[in-house]
Amino acid sequence: MAPWVLHVDMDQFIAAVEILRRPELAGLPVIVGGRGDPTERAVVSTATYEAREFGVRSGMPLKTAVRRCPEAVLLPVDGPAYEAVSSVVMDTLRAIPGAVVEVLGWDEAFVGIETDDPEQVARTIQSEVLAATKLHCSIGIGDTKVRAKIATDFGKPRGMFRLTRENWFPVMGHRATRELWGIGSRISERLSSLGIETVRQLAETPDEPLVAEFGPNTGPHIGRLGRGVSSNVVDDTPWIARAHGRETTYQHNLTTPDEVEAAIRSLADQVVADIRGEGRPCLRVHLKVRFAPFFTTNRSRKLAEPTFDSAVIADAALGLLRKLADDRPIRLLGVRAEMVPPEGGYDAPRTHGRRGNP
Repeated sequence: MAPWVLHVDMDQFIAAVEILRRPELAGLPVIVGGRGDPTERAVVSTATYEAREFGVRSGMPLKTAVRRCPEAVLLPVDGPAYEAVSSVVMDTLRAIPGAVVEVLGWDEAFVGIETDDPEQVARTIQSEVLAATKLHCSIGIGDTKVRAKIATDFGKPRGMFRLTRENWFPVMGHRATRELWGIGSRISERLSSLGIETVRQLAETPDEPLVAEFGPNTGPHIGRLGRGVSSNVVDDTPWIARAHGRETTYQHNLTTPDEVEAAIRSLADQVVADIRGEGRPCLRVHLKVRFAPFFTTNRSRKLAEPTFDSAVIADAALGLLRKLADDRPIRLLGVRAEMVPPEGGYDAPRTHGRRGNP
């Protein structure tokens, strides 16, 4: 039997969970985001396929989404409900005989399996997930994680697609580099400046110009993405957080020093409650600030010694903000506490999954 990677992705997961609770919304354009109020500053978490036909996309401001799809039904985000359904999905995947499950988020996971018929395993997964949750999923089948992840989109919705070394270039070669998992618009633009527009062109580019543009580690990695080459290790080792952060988009811009300080101290208190749950103190403080209308910057500072003291964390964040010497109104603030590593570090040897070099 051969090792395979299956990428399981729940179809329009958040919206699908909401429609399960409100069957009358089936077939309608539904947008989930924020508190469901387009007059507030919030973004789209997900949208049904019917809403996506109007150009609504995740991450889009709710105000923009409503302009594009005025007839949409708007719903608030209900995190606990999605987490509960996600837990059922992941337990269902783990119950598949021989499966190794690496959770990527609420609605997706890699499944490592040894089989001579990966499509049959995919059909079993779809059937079991549907029986357990009444929700549908799409599955990408690949000989590497990159190929499995990319394959999923070709199977949506409710289908499956196999992408391997054999059909990589027939399927992907002519496509733009931004269609690769891990290459966004900025990297795609930088590749374009090098004369690299398509996946095949990227795959055929030697490392030297990529190293010159992106550095000795990222450059070759981007080249491998063009060839669909990546690990095929599926690892079920529990994920260990490196940091915890909180951020808030304010409905009204913060304009005074007192407002800003109060906001940062509130965020620091929340972050400390999170890292106490991990039992690891803060080693480095990260600040995210978005000035009006929409300019975002990030800064960080290592602390003199690790701490659970929210006042110390808040003072460090305030110091980072003052160094920016920017008095424009603030629409978003975020504070993140990077924790000391766990005993043994983050890179302990992994024993699960399978390795290969397709």
